[in-house]
Amino acid sequence: MSRIGKMPIAIPAGVQISIAENNEVTVKGPKGELKRVFAPEMEIKVDGAEATVSRPNDLKRSKALHGLSRTLLNNMIIGVTEGFTKELEVNGVGYRAAKSGKVLTLNLGFSHPVEMTDPEGLESKVDGNKIIVSGIDKERVGQYAAEIRDKRRPEPYKGKGIKYVDEVIRRKVGKTGKK
Repeated sequence: MSRIGKMPIAIPAGVQISIAENNEVTVKGPKGELKRVFAPEMEIKVDGAEATVSRPNDLKRSKALHGLSRTLLNNMIIGVTEGFTKELEVNGVGYRAAKSGKVLTLNLGFSHPVEMTDPEGLESKVDGNKIIVSGIDKERVGQYAAEIRDKRRPEPYKGKGIKYVDEVIRRKVGKTGKK
C-alpha cells in the first residue's frame, strides 16, 4: 500500500474543491484557482475538511498513480493558500539581472542581453544578485526557474552562471602549468 497515497489531505479554511466529470478537479483558494485532470481510475473524495485519494486495484499503474495523484492534489491546495517560490543566484563578474515590468533582462557575458517575459500567472523579482520566481502552480514555477537557469548554467571551474540558491556546484581543479 502506498504510504503517501493513503494519507488524507487536510483542506484549510477558505479552500473549495470541486470534482467534475472525467476526474477534473478545481481548487479555489485565496491566491487563485487551479484545475487538473487526474487519471480516471483514481477515486478522489472530499468529506468535510479532508480529501482522500484511493485506487481501485493493485495493478502496477494504479500503484504508481496513487501517490502521484495525492501529491499533485496536495500541491494544488498548498499553491492556492501559500504559493511556491524558487530562488536563483547570479554569480560572475559582470553578470547581472534586472527587472522592468514583466521583462527580466539578464546580462550573462554574451554579446547581447537575454530578455525573458514572465509567463501568465508567474512573477519574478530581482533582489541584488538573486532572482525569485513565485506563483501558485509548483510545476510552472519550477519550469520557469529551470528555463532561467538554462540561459547560463554554472560552470565547474569558477562557479560562474545562474544556480539555485540551495544548489551545490561540484568544483574542478584547473589545469596546472609545466615547469
